Parts: sequence; C-alpha cells; structure tokens
Amino acid sequence: MPPAPTATLRQQRLGAELRKLREHAGLTSTAAAALLGGPQARISNIEAGRYAVSADRVRTLARNYSCADDSYVDALAGMTGARKRGWWEEYRDNLPSGLLDLAELEHHATAMRVAVTVHMPGLLQTPEHARATMREAVPPLRPYEIEHRVSYRIKRQTVLFEGTPTPYTAIVHEAALRMGFGGPAIAQAQLHHLLAMSEEPTVTVLVVPFGQTGFPASGQPITYATGPVPQLDTAVLDTDHGCEFHDAEAQLNRYRSVLDRMESRALPKPESQDFIRRIATSL
Repeated sequence: MPPAPTATLRQQRLGAELRKLREHAGLTSTAAAALLGGPQARISNIEAGRYAVSADRVRTLARNYSCADDSYVDALAGMTGARKRGWWEEYRDNLPSGLLDLAELEHHATAMRVAVTVHMPGLLQTPEHARATMREAVPPLRPYEIEHRVSYRIKRQTVLFEGTPTPYTAIVHEAALRMGFGGPAIAQAQLHHLLAMSEEPTVTVLVVPFGQTGFPASGQPITYATGPVPQLDTAVLDTDHGCEFHDAEAQLNRYRSVLDRMESRALPKPESQDFIRRIATSL
C-alpha cells in the first residue's frame, strides 16, 4: 500500500503496538521482514505509521510474533485500512496537529473520563464560554483563530450525541465552577448547560468541592480515553505547550489511579447537580 501523506495518531499507535509485539517476541525488524517476505524498510514504515496496513497483514504479523491475545489482535486489526478523513481534517491548516489527534482519539474512544480543576471540560462547554476562555490565551489569539478553535471544540462534542453516544464522566473541581469566564451571564449559562448535559444518560458530572482533604492531581486537565481493549487506552494531558499523549502501561496505571482517587473525593451525581445549581443561582 502507498505511504500515508501524514500519519494520524491512530496509525502511529497501531505501528507502535506492532513494534511492541515484535520486540516482545525478541525479533529484529530485519528478522520480522524476513518472516513477512519483504524488505526491512517495510517493517520500519509500518511501525512508523507511514504505510497503511491491512487487517490480514496485522494478523500475519501478530502470528509471526506469537501473540495469542485474540481480543488484542482483533482490536489492532480494527485500526487498519486506508486513511479515512474525519471532520477534523478540515482544520489541519488552521490548528495544531495535537488538537486534531485529540478529536480523532475522542472519535474512536469507547468511553472517556476527564478531570479538570480550572476550566470546564471541553466537551461540555458552551460556545460563549469557550470563546471567553480563548480570549485569555498567551500569546493572544487573533479573532479568526479564536473562531476556528471554538468551531472545532463544538464539533468535538458530537461524540456525546451522534450515533452511539460515548459514555463520558467529568470530574470537575469547584474552582472551575467559580472561575466566571466571560462575566456572570456567560458563567451562569455555562453552569446551566453543565447541568443540562449531566441529565444525559451517558454523561456524568461529579464535583470535587473545596474543603476536601487532599487532592491527587497537579492541576493539568486529564482525559482518559478507553480503547476497545485495555492495551489501547490513552491518557492525554492538556499542557501549556499542547496535548501530551501517553500510552505506556505504567503511565496508564498511574492516571487511572489518579482519576480513581479524584472520583472518590467527588460528590455523588445528585449532590453534584445540586451543588452546581446553587452556584448558578448565586451568580
């Protein structure tokens, strides 16, 4: 198959997983290529995500690497095929590639759990709130850049509505509820929107109030995207320098533990809704 013009996050992850399987089998790329009946460069290109690869070839590679985990192999095979253009490709010339990778990850996730301390979860923001937060960016964004990002953020929210909605749990610190971006009217509308979204059957919003003893997070927003099998989960940190994607087993274990501890500090869903309602009423 021809090389992909730009490897997507999904293609890069497939290649990385195939490399893990090869290395676990104790094979060099040259030995793996010999088993496949091709040049060493073919293995390198597949593992780098530069070549689209078929499901049959993934199964052949997994068999050559003595992988007996059928669920894992099936999940890898499901990541194959020629590159499909998602809606996020419309923004490739206007937004950092990390943001496009985030949209692709959300699109394919089977469930998501997020934790925020200052900003509202991106998938639960109103356009007005999103615009107000982006006006605070350093260095400042130009008006058209803000509008591109607001449009992109709202389109990301379709995973909560279209087709089979993705189960979504948001752990929100009280600080985020009280930040007041855009002034009282926008802040109050955002809180009412958060309440409305929390009524959706696949959306859960949990609040961590001030006064909780201990808080197991650094302040960076965390998104944990569940894959079709645990090996394909991904943790994303939203940093000042862009999105950081983590998929090593130790990292995934760490962020699962952090989110579990944060969730244990949060109020139950009904109490969280009442808490948000009281803050909204006070504005």
